[in-house]
Amino acid sequence: MMWGYGMNPVWLWLYGLLSLGATVVLIVWTVRVFRNDSSSPVGPRTSDARRILDERYARGELTTEQYRQQVTELGEQP
Repeated sequence: MMWGYGMNPVWLWLYGLLSLGATVVLIVWTVRVFRNDSSSPVGPRTSDARRILDERYARGELTTEQYRQQVTELGEQP
């Protein structure tokens, strides 16, 4: 018997399972980061220009016609 030589097979299984788990976590994270899904629970992302327009309209700085015109120029739906 050679005690202390070589690697215990349990460590090999543990290393394999940890590697597999890390790979799965990396794939799930990558998909979530790069997915462009408008049905996400947070809602679709709006551009900074649209957000500023919304704020100006809410404060009364823009009329409804001005707001609609500028939103249309941004290429978005009012």
